[in-house]
Amino acid sequence: MPMQAEEIETLLRETFPQAQIQITDMAGDGNHYAAEVIDESFRGLNRVQQQRAVYAALKGRMDGKAGELHALALTTKAPE
Repeated sequence: MPMQAEEIETLLRETFPQAQIQITDMAGDGNHYAAEVIDESFRGLNRVQQQRAVYAALKGRMDGKAGELHALALTTKAPE
């Protein structure tokens, strides 16, 4: 079953409670999302480290063929 944007945000908020989070359903199908996560915890991390932290926060929801979340385009950064 596809994930809803609210479910994605809830998972991300557990790890990044103070973050600015924007979730967009790119195709309107509940399977292809874009997420922008701006959080102080990203300061000093490179982009790969930031994105790994976001994927870890999703707790396996993107893993394998049975993953509930098919595609997630990520934008991550520390606040300016």
